Amino acid sequence: MTTAAHAIPFSILDRSRTRQGQSHPEALRETVEFARLAEQWGYHRFWVSEHHSVPGVAGSAPTVLAAAAAAATERIRVGTGGVMLPNHQPLVVAEQFGTLESLFPGRIDMGLGRSVGFTDGVRRALGHGKGDAEDFDAQLSELLDYFDSGRNGVHAWPTEGLRIPAFLLAVGSGAERAARFGLPLVIVAAAGEDAMVAAIEQYRRDFRPGPWGEPYVVVATSVVVADTVEQAHRLLLPEAWSAAYSRTHGEFPPLLAPDQIDRIAMTDRQRRIVDESLRGHIHGPEQTVTAELDRLVTRTAADEILVHTSTYDRTARLESHRRLAAALGLTSALAYAP
Repeated sequence: MTTAAHAIPFSILDRSRTRQGQSHPEALRETVEFARLAEQWGYHRFWVSEHHSVPGVAGSAPTVLAAAAAAATERIRVGTGGVMLPNHQPLVVAEQFGTLESLFPGRIDMGLGRSVGFTDGVRRALGHGKGDAEDFDAQLSELLDYFDSGRNGVHAWPTEGLRIPAFLLAVGSGAERAARFGLPLVIVAAAGEDAMVAAIEQYRRDFRPGPWGEPYVVVATSVVVADTVEQAHRLLLPEAWSAAYSRTHGEFPPLLAPDQIDRIAMTDRQRRIVDESLRGHIHGPEQTVTAELDRLVTRTAADEILVHTSTYDRTARLESHRRLAAALGLTSALAYAP
């Protein structure tokens, strides 16, 4: 039976998370192998992320990592979720994506965000402070100009004239900005679902059609498929503990095994953060997960779902994505247009 979730493409975001005892190079190689498997299972896109000076995340150079993932695959779209534009000069970003599109034509996505470094030291090392909305608007406008006819006599080669799908990650005013610039929107499904739905509806009402296409909404959500709800919940614990640790120690650590987390004497605040972090995920056996995804797609009228999942058990994580693809019949996903 074709349901709401069966009717749209599903994609993957991988943050190249490290696990205790694992090196950053090992995590990056796992990401490239994950891209190859995602293509085999029928996912539509495979995106990588940008983080700096984070012990628990190896992905710091998304366009470089995207190139490696694209080289290891043949058909799946590859991109970024996203390149954090305040960390870079727009000309350089345009040149990097133009190079990727030239090497892997028709397969590259440009996901963009405005987050900056996790700490003051990282922000200084990246050469900026927090930045404001007007700065980001100017950067985004300049970047998009390089795909057209350049800016102030400066041209981005081999970028000019290419049409690489550009997506804007919704953080704060991101939905409003995506509508104003006429860009596809990527928005995270969270506990505050009413606010997310309202932002999506406002985006569609205010969207200004332009050269980058029609309104398009990608809803990002965490999904874990396992034999039982309890097993899936257990797989979510390592990421929940990392969130609690980062908010109480100022550092996002590598993932720990659930048995190790059981032995940690958490503070009351850490326990509250863990409990909060375990909410809002779609998890359980296939029937439970697909029913929840159907509800999410129906509620948001999403054009696409972007799945992101982190857990200590790498094998269980890969199996979760494989089982999700099988439950949704994603072998036809590659037939979808970008």
